[in-house]
Amino acid sequence: MEMMDSSSLKGQFLIAMPNMKDSNFTQTVICICEHTPQGAVGIVINRIHPQLMAKNVYDEIRMEYSPQSASIPVYVGGPVRMGEIFILHRKPFKWKGCLMVTSTLAMSNTTDILSEIAQERGPASYLLSLGCAGWGPGQLDAEIQDNVWLTSEIWEDVIFDVQADLRWNAALKKLGVNPLLLSSIAGHA
Repeated sequence: MEMMDSSSLKGQFLIAMPNMKDSNFTQTVICICEHTPQGAVGIVINRIHPQLMAKNVYDEIRMEYSPQSASIPVYVGGPVRMGEIFILHRKPFKWKGCLMVTSTLAMSNTTDILSEIAQERGPASYLLSLGCAGWGPGQLDAEIQDNVWLTSEIWEDVIFDVQADLRWNAALKKLGVNPLLLSSIAGHA
């Protein structure tokens, strides 16, 4: 097991507090894929793109795909690098650009995994997103100190087994927080 920097949030969820002012992140849950002194990168796991499906992505890059894979939802992974695909997934971890997030979860953004997903040969569990969330040096730490995020371990069942629009509430409940109470006291510290 690799040793992680104790201040790193890699492999954790960020759960937006009700006082989150940035509309890109209101009521979001973000899986932090990397967090170093140079910054952090994460994927929003609970915002499905309102107009796009996987078919649009495959067509854009002229990739062959099976009819069944055409309707895979595409998530808005965050406001950074919106033209790039990021795939949060369980095993296998054999893809070219595979970055391990935890021992059972990885993020990849290369065409080899996308091509396999398009042909229904990809990982059994994955989330396909356009864009990611990014923070510069010290920025995420400052936001956490300002109480705009709660942090928790990653619960893969929230990512892969809970309906997207229920993931924020589900993550808060797993953390032992009642979203209704949180909402009513926010800003009254």
